[in-house]
Amino acid sequence: MEKYKVGVIGCTGMVGQRFVSLIENHPWFELSAIAASSRSAGKTYGEAAGKRWAIDRPFPEKYRDMVIQDADADKAAVARAVDFVFCAVDMPKDEILALEEAYARLECPVVSNNSANRWTPDVPMVIPEVNPEHVAVIDDQRRRLGTKRGFIAVKSNCSIMSYVPALTPLRDFGIEDVLVCTYQAISGAGKTFETWPEMVDNVIPYIGGEEEKSEREPLKVWGSVEDGVIQTAEAPRFTAQCIRVPVSNGHLACVFVRFANKPTKEQILERWNNYAGETHALNLPTAPKQFLNYFTEDNRPQTRLDRDLEGGMAVSLGRLREDSQYDYKFVGLSHNTLLGAAGGGVELAELLCAKGYIDHKA
Repeated sequence: MEKYKVGVIGCTGMVGQRFVSLIENHPWFELSAIAASSRSAGKTYGEAAGKRWAIDRPFPEKYRDMVIQDADADKAAVARAVDFVFCAVDMPKDEILALEEAYARLECPVVSNNSANRWTPDVPMVIPEVNPEHVAVIDDQRRRLGTKRGFIAVKSNCSIMSYVPALTPLRDFGIEDVLVCTYQAISGAGKTFETWPEMVDNVIPYIGGEEEKSEREPLKVWGSVEDGVIQTAEAPRFTAQCIRVPVSNGHLACVFVRFANKPTKEQILERWNNYAGETHALNLPTAPKQFLNYFTEDNRPQTRLDRDLEGGMAVSLGRLREDSQYDYKFVGLSHNTLLGAAGGGVELAELLCAKGYIDHKA
């Protein structure tokens, strides 16, 4: 098949590096443009990112001599060169909003890892296995923007990936209350132990903005497309604490859940073991074969052992048991920079291509 020409905006940061690495051998996508801030513009990718390479995959030598463009000043040139872009920039929220909309208005679809547009009413925030139907709102967004090809679609926050997918197949039991504590890796802050030595042998009980995202974003993911916007779900009630822990990659969640109609443990396990979203039938290259994986061992999932399951694109679950105050409690784990960030963005782009929202430029 003809490959889609892809750009990565914010190519030098940790998530941008993940995007570049995942595109390197992708069967559908070909990297055709990279862009970053004016500080990196004009440098080769090797010059700007080689010494700062922070992920656990080799530096992609095929892109070493590719020249970085200015994400803002060169946006028209980038938009002309590609079929769509991934966006993972480190900028103030208002600047991200303006930048992503500018690319969309240049008829360049944007698949974003940034949080800025997550609450724009007609921008779908999609976990492909959970709410692929939300991409239908793109038609309404295009009417607002006055575009034929251009639009913005976003990923959810990485913190919710370790528990929202597990709760999704249980929603018809009437989920009423969810309490979650997430234990989040330092790569979620774009750091390594080399760049953040203060995290060695340390725990920080605060991550700015994470608790609000963890409590609010599931309700948009579980919402519905109505009157040209995403209407957020009214229930369940979420409360969250988010804690930074000395782990390189992988977000772990301890989850407590109360139901209106309490299922049996066997019913929950059956739902998890047999859950398959729409992506399974579409055979998307990045989609895991088994999305939810339950471990019966008392000491699983473990971050170091299980975060890379299915190429880092699966959710690992364990320790499902009844609780004295809630109905059940369990543990979930996901890879925050793969499923929770760039990998989830690549799979979202695959979904958009498969559904015809992203096409090849004439």
